[in-house]
Amino acid sequence: MKATGIVRRIDDLGRVVIPKEIRRTMRIREGDPLEIYTSNDGEVVFKKYSPIGEISAYSSMYAEVLTKTGGLPVIVCDKDHVVSVAGIPKKELLERRIAPVMEDLMQNRKNIAYTDTAQERIRPVEGVDRYAVASSLIVVAGDVVGCMVFLSGDADSKANEIQIKLISVASNLLAKQLEE
Repeated sequence: MKATGIVRRIDDLGRVVIPKEIRRTMRIREGDPLEIYTSNDGEVVFKKYSPIGEISAYSSMYAEVLTKTGGLPVIVCDKDHVVSVAGIPKKELLERRIAPVMEDLMQNRKNIAYTDTAQERIRPVEGVDRYAVASSLIVVAGDVVGCMVFLSGDADSKANEIQIKLISVASNLLAKQLEE
């Protein structure tokens, strides 16, 4: 763990304030769920909760099937990181942070479908030269918890109608899995 040098006291209701600098660095927003762990050494650890991370085995299977059917690599993301990868080496993308533009798209509840080469492309993962071709949000109980994205290494790639429908169906199936 990384030492921050910041000390906070617990108030009379058992609350502790997570400093703004840490919230910004870790992308913790108001209302985000946190898991609380304790260790044998007496440490208390707060970790951002990812519902998609809980079912990473399912999301990996969905990504594999999508890659085989849609013909493009697929990533499954929670609101911060890539959770599953199929169609390209996992070490290239797994656990990487998503780009701020993807966070904005999720926050604004927007999907991507590049069907025209004139549209400006986005790179959904920080530091990776791959472009989003089509994406679909994973919405559970009215909340966006992540997204699925078809990727391409070519900035001129277009999504066809089948790929757009496939990514939509797969994200809805994953959302249904999370609801149960």
